Amino acid sequence: MTAIIDYGVGNLFSLCSSFSFIGEDAVITNDVSVIRKSDRLVLPGVGAFKDAADKLRESGMAEVVRAEAASGKPLLGICLGMQLLFDKSFEYGEHEGLGLISGNVVSIAPVIGSGLKIPQIGWNALHFPKDRPKHPVFKYVAENEHVYFVHSYYAADCESSVIATTEYGAELTAAAASCNVCGTQFHPEKSGKTGLNILRAFCEM
Repeated sequence: MTAIIDYGVGNLFSLCSSFSFIGEDAVITNDVSVIRKSDRLVLPGVGAFKDAADKLRESGMAEVVRAEAASGKPLLGICLGMQLLFDKSFEYGEHEGLGLISGNVVSIAPVIGSGLKIPQIGWNALHFPKDRPKHPVFKYVAENEHVYFVHSYYAADCESSVIATTEYGAELTAAAASCNVCGTQFHPEKSGKTGLNILRAFCEM
């Protein structure tokens, strides 16, 4: 069973529906006992980093997520949920993340140059590092398959953890991982067949 963490932030219904579509038993929950019994966790998120981080801590879910990740349970962060996995975000100030993946979340504006819209909204191709094996979460995905992004910030200072990139005026982190913890800046639940294949592979981790 996959537990989708409910802490008041995220497009939970479409995510749960995507898991149901691939035949995975998924539940939206903030019940610690259910989370502990689950086989894997998903941390969703949309909106501003500080608000989401505050809600995660105030709900008690931050420590639960850290503990379950430390136990070795597979954890997938999606969009803002991925950003929360990192050490810090510099979105409208400096804010602490969960510290499960080393790196910082910074604005895309200084690196993509002028002429491109912010936030980046739309379909972009995935590229995988050539110097390491493809991460298991992408085992059903080929180079240049497209996924759906909506973001103004991205994960930086995390080169050793990057498992996929995308081009949007510059090479940006599309996904990152550390041991059993991984995150996608894009939305698998909005990325058609490719996104479903990513969720399917995550369920096999």
